[in-house]
Amino acid sequence: MLRDERLTQFALLFVALAMVATYMFPVYWMYVTALKTGTEITAWPPSFWPANPDFAAVEVWQRMRMGTYLKNSAIIAVGVTAIVVVLGTGCGYALARVRSRWMDVALFSILMMQVLPSSLMITPIFVSFSQIGLLDYPRTSVILAQAAKVLPFYVVLTRATFAQVPRELEESALVEGNSRIGAFFSINVPLARNGILVAALLIFLQSLGEYVYSRSLIQSRALQPATVGLQSFMGPNTSDWQGVMTYAAIYVTPIILFFVFLQRQIVSGLTSGALK
Repeated sequence: MLRDERLTQFALLFVALAMVATYMFPVYWMYVTALKTGTEITAWPPSFWPANPDFAAVEVWQRMRMGTYLKNSAIIAVGVTAIVVVLGTGCGYALARVRSRWMDVALFSILMMQVLPSSLMITPIFVSFSQIGLLDYPRTSVILAQAAKVLPFYVVLTRATFAQVPRELEESALVEGNSRIGAFFSINVPLARNGILVAALLIFLQSLGEYVYSRSLIQSRALQPATVGLQSFMGPNTSDWQGVMTYAAIYVTPIILFFVFLQRQIVSGLTSGALK
């Protein structure tokens, strides 16, 4: 019996490692290609490790002015996260506390807003922003559009977190003289802070990679984020694959390191909520 359990564990471990390897192979190929020369990149059969590693990070950083692109990405991500946290935290708390048979309908409607693709929403957003003059502030336009896009996702995550905070604690605070708002900030927010932080981090990282709204609403290269800047490499006669992969490697490495260092906290916040 013990032997069968070990075989099952090894089989599951093998399947898990195979799935991880398959999923991570594009990332590995990106780094390897960034280290290859142009001759090695076009050689057949392809090599899985560069013979003479040549990482042109400094040259690509300066030529593409990546500092400006990354700064714009950070401004958009911080702006979206701030708006979503301020508006979505209270909404998630309210949805966690209201008991109604219509709650399932409300949550389904919120999730439906999340599944709508950005490519379908960009036309009405562009027309409405043009009519009210928001296109004169392109980064603000992208922040507002992206905040509206990701707000339902944040609300669903924080609602699950607030639902795990015992109502008795909040009722005790009300009996002791706290107002509803006071109990919210003194009881609910501190106990739900782990879930709120994890949801905010996911929104920040998702907004850091936003492309559709930025490509459509921002025309000036000085205001475009890094995802749009990568398009500068693309063209009918593009052959600078080392530059493309170097740019991508510089862009995604901080995000990967961020997930690696905080993966325990992120998984814990998503699965167990605020209370241990």
